[in-house]
Amino acid sequence: MQYHIEGMDCASCVGKIETALARMPDVSDIQLNFTTKKLTLTLAPNGSTQFSDVEKTIKRLGFGISATTDQSIAANSSRQSATEQQRWWQSRKGKQVVGVGILMGIAYALSLLFPDYGMWAFAVAVIVGVFPFVRKALALAMTGTPFSIEMLMTVAAIGALIIGEPKEAAAVVFLFSVGELLESVAADRARAGIRALASLVPKTAILLDAQGGQRDVPADSLQIDDLVLVRPGDKVSADGVITQGASSLDDSPVTGESIPVAKTIGDKVFAGSINMDGALKIRVEKTAADNTIARIIELVEQAQASKAPTARFIEKFSRYYTPAVMAIAALVIIIPPLAMGGEWATWLYRGLALLLIACPCALVLSTPAAIASGLAVGARRGLLIKGGSALETIGRVNTVAFDKTGTLTEGKPRVTDVVAFTQQHTDSQGEDAILALFASVESASSHPLAKAIIDHAKAANIAIPVASNAYATAGKAVHATVAGHALAIGSPVYAANETSITPKQNTQIEALQNEGKTVSVLFDEQNREVLGLVALRDELREDAQQGVAQLKALGVRSVMLTGDNRLTAQALANHLDVEWQAELLPEDKLRLLNEMKDNHKIAMIGDGINDAPALATADVGVAMGGGTDVAIETADVALLKSCVTDVAHLIALSRATLFNIHQNVIFALGLKAVFLITTVLGITGLWIAVLADTGATVLVTLNALRLLRFKGALSLDERE
Repeated sequence: MQYHIEGMDCASCVGKIETALARMPDVSDIQLNFTTKKLTLTLAPNGSTQFSDVEKTIKRLGFGISATTDQSIAANSSRQSATEQQRWWQSRKGKQVVGVGILMGIAYALSLLFPDYGMWAFAVAVIVGVFPFVRKALALAMTGTPFSIEMLMTVAAIGALIIGEPKEAAAVVFLFSVGELLESVAADRARAGIRALASLVPKTAILLDAQGGQRDVPADSLQIDDLVLVRPGDKVSADGVITQGASSLDDSPVTGESIPVAKTIGDKVFAGSINMDGALKIRVEKTAADNTIARIIELVEQAQASKAPTARFIEKFSRYYTPAVMAIAALVIIIPPLAMGGEWATWLYRGLALLLIACPCALVLSTPAAIASGLAVGARRGLLIKGGSALETIGRVNTVAFDKTGTLTEGKPRVTDVVAFTQQHTDSQGEDAILALFASVESASSHPLAKAIIDHAKAANIAIPVASNAYATAGKAVHATVAGHALAIGSPVYAANETSITPKQNTQIEALQNEGKTVSVLFDEQNREVLGLVALRDELREDAQQGVAQLKALGVRSVMLTGDNRLTAQALANHLDVEWQAELLPEDKLRLLNEMKDNHKIAMIGDGINDAPALATADVGVAMGGGTDVAIETADVALLKSCVTDVAHLIALSRATLFNIHQNVIFALGLKAVFLITTVLGITGLWIAVLADTGATVLVTLNALRLLRFKGALSLDERE
């Protein structure tokens, strides 16, 4: 059976649902994917548990459920998209936060205007606000999770009411409601990456029939061995092989390759790649459900589902803290009067004081207050961190894996070298003359390399001659007539077939290529003479070297993973002094990350569609702000300024936040432990217990605010 689950805000919801279902007879093979909201399970054919029983159990836990069939998947997806497009205040949790906030505001106003009725107003706010959590806590208790965070908060709020502290109870309910809402918003944002991936493949394709006729059809209707036409500027509609034509294809959505790849008959193409300059006929080899982009989507879903998210601290601690404190309070109330002849009133008073000490207000604030300050500092520095889990996890990272293109580099090819050889047809022997000829021949091309050459010539204020008879040999060369000479620009391999490259010229070409540069050759087609070279390279970001050095100072290892060629990767890696792997497809990056995760905590830094699975499967995925929407949506963190140094700042901020959290937790629990003992011994009373709790809350908050003074990676030792 397959079901669609609504209302899951964090990964702990998965455990609650699976625990409840596991207790039901005749239910097995339970798998719940938090990211896709898909639940699969097996029901015994003639068992006592039916779909209606599963539905009742999940709804009783506060979640929505609907059966999913092949026909209803689209409807469920549409409903899911509509839900995720809601504003936070339109959601059920958002309305609850607004409602409790309004009630607290009214209660506070009434307490000022009518002091005798103010406490009653706060009590009403607590009862209304806590009711949904009471119902969920009871449902969880009945289905195998008795000491949930909802139970902890419920007991704390009701305990505060019992001992006459409705303001404290109202604050606990409100803070918990806000926390639940923030998790819900973060979960919806995380799921947006899957939808963005699906938009990469065009919705329609041009299908060719046996007679050569053309007709537009839905891309997902294509079958294996169908023939499709891909025009210049179009996206490839399916994975397949070229049967006619030649062109340059921008494979960056799939491989991350920065330079378009020349492809011709017999070469494979990927769905989602962009055809640059020549019409292609392609024989379909994979259906839409099995193409490259579909596989990337599947990888992202699997990676996000298998990722072990950092569980909320209070959720974990409540498994022990809640039953322990509740048991101690019960024993304090019952044992002394029964076993030692103590007065019931005295020990009831002390037991209620213990309930107030057990109030988790300081504990509830200890983690989110520090995280809120950390997130605020991050936002101020252009670090978009998607929730506390990511902020906590990245501080434990000891290996950072970088994509190359658009991450360590600018993502744009730039002219690095212009080389002029001896010429007979022009008076000028200089590099400017050669660059002018390059720009003239390339002026009719929209290729990224051509644009880089033209922009470089314009920036140098070089006059570009007018070219005529311009045309392209798809995927191989561009041709034009300049000042009466038939010129062409092509790769060294193409030029070697069309002209005679001297050993000296070949040495210069190889030297440039060994530096990781792409070389274009200008030659005279009539005289078969090489006139000059232009070398281009996607250069490192200005702060790449500094960023890697800062990571090394923090004790973090850097590795470069790229789909680019080995020469380019090796040259850049040697310059940065980092480890590297090149010519990787998305699944290769995923495999390497999984291998590294066996012994390391990994952060993946990338910006392309091809990085999405790696960003999802790493312990923390970090996207450069100038990258694709898919990478940013899939990642846990986005660096809006696209600075490599911000990776080190991010790790340092996380470590400072973790240190602050540890301080807060130790202080809150330590203070409560002291007053727990003094209350049991009768040394301190109820008002001291109130002071201990509220005082701890204030001090925890003030300590968390210290994070706002955090300056960056270099201030880590200051613990700010």
